[in-house]
Amino acid sequence: MKNNHLSHFLNLYLILTSLFVSFSLSAQFQNRYSDSSNNFWDKVQFGGGLGLSIGSGYTDISVAPSAIYNVNQYFSVGLGAQYTYAKLKNSYTSNLYGGSLITLFNPLPEVQLSVELEQLRVNVTGISPNNFTDDFWNTGLFLGAGYRSGNATIGVRYNVLFKQNNRAYSDAFMPFIRFYF
Repeated sequence: MKNNHLSHFLNLYLILTSLFVSFSLSAQFQNRYSDSSNNFWDKVQFGGGLGLSIGSGYTDISVAPSAIYNVNQYFSVGLGAQYTYAKLKNSYTSNLYGGSLITLFNPLPEVQLSVELEQLRVNVTGISPNNFTDDFWNTGLFLGAGYRSGNATIGVRYNVLFKQNNRAYSDAFMPFIRFYF
């Protein structure tokens, strides 16, 4: 059953990506992209995000590198990796790791829309007296919107696959800051 859901959401991701590609290609023909470079690496940007949250016995450290290929000034596609370590004192420790496919669409220079399909492996270990171990895969499909200035974008994304008892994320909405250089 989970594979069936994953294939439906992968199909949705591919459909949305196709729509973005179609729109960006038509926009490209209407308004020629000023960068005439045909070198693949000239259109690649590296970046991602770092996260740190510490307080009241809680620690959360995240590293999320990614790379995107700028198809044109409107549309980019890319890959990302993620690792997160979280610990709540006297309760649990957690390791999340995995990858993602990301599509970025910039209808205006300051506006960035995104679709991100994320697959994470989640390992959780409870600390005495709540001894338990839980290992599972978590799939997220995030739709996002943000304000872009230079190499940075700040915004929010929404996980359309979020379930209330999801132990990978506590909320469907997640703020983000992305950097690409």
